[in-house]
Amino acid sequence: MDKDAILTDLQKFLAPSSILVDAPLARFCTWKIGGPADILVSPASVEEVAQVKHYAHQNALPMVVIGSGSNILFDDAGFRGIIMRIGESLSEFSIDTNGFVRVGAGIWTPGYVRRVASAGFAGCTHAIGIPGSLGGLIVMNGGMYRKRIGEQLVEATVVHHDGTIGTLSHQDCAFGYRSSRLQHEDIILVGATFQYTHGKTTTLRREMLNTLRERNRKFPRKLPNCGSVFLSEPTLYETVGPPGKAIEETGLKGERCGGAVISPQHANFIVNTGGATSADILRLISKIRAAVYARTGHKLGCEVRHLPPTGTMQPAHISADQYFLHV
Repeated sequence: MDKDAILTDLQKFLAPSSILVDAPLARFCTWKIGGPADILVSPASVEEVAQVKHYAHQNALPMVVIGSGSNILFDDAGFRGIIMRIGESLSEFSIDTNGFVRVGAGIWTPGYVRRVASAGFAGCTHAIGIPGSLGGLIVMNGGMYRKRIGEQLVEATVVHHDGTIGTLSHQDCAFGYRSSRLQHEDIILVGATFQYTHGKTTTLRREMLNTLRERNRKFPRKLPNCGSVFLSEPTLYETVGPPGKAIEETGLKGERCGGAVISPQHANFIVNTGGATSADILRLISKIRAAVYARTGHKLGCEVRHLPPTGTMQPAHISADQYFLHV
């Protein structure tokens, strides 16, 4: 990969301030872990997203799209390719009196939820405490209290593999538990349309405050982390409980590997106490999976994604298996 030649090409349609060479990925994720990416770009418009995507496709360049990096483990070796960051430049927001919301994928999720609730519409208050961009939450179909952000999505605006801009219906997105078509195809989410129902602003405000209080009580907030590491899969939940409970019952709460620690506050969180590496995180993931499997017969799957230095984003337990050959 000739970085100088690619940089010259990208500067034809991106401002110099939108391009970063040898980007320290630890700055672009909530775990504060990761080596350098060859090139990181932050497009200022949907058209620029499409231009970069078309260029990468034409030249067969490896490219990965991120938002705020709240559900990603970057590798210590960084990434040999282009990282595209969907950020504040793509955070437009409009809402009408019928509850239709048109929004850019780069908008900050808690801010989005507050604006919808302040306008008197219900349906997304469960996401008030989820850090990260709305686009990433949609791709993961994340949420809280067994609710999912994709439930009220009407239409997604996307950039296809060849740089063309199009739309996907709710049905096209194929939402499932912590999954969507957007995860598995070469598609970039750049915007979405939702429809919400009317609600009382006082009730919505109370729901948001209760959710934030509960998150502050249960989850570690002072140390870098990625949120929940493991998926709360239905079969596990029904027979054992949520993954945090399953991990706690193995006695691994507080377990350390280098600078990474299984949070004493909530066992489904791994925190970076300082200097943690991706190898530290993957080793703890491997250890947790082996212990839970030995005790319950369930193989925990990861919600968090790991990005190998060469390759595509994948659930972190796959990388942990490859590194440490556990279950």
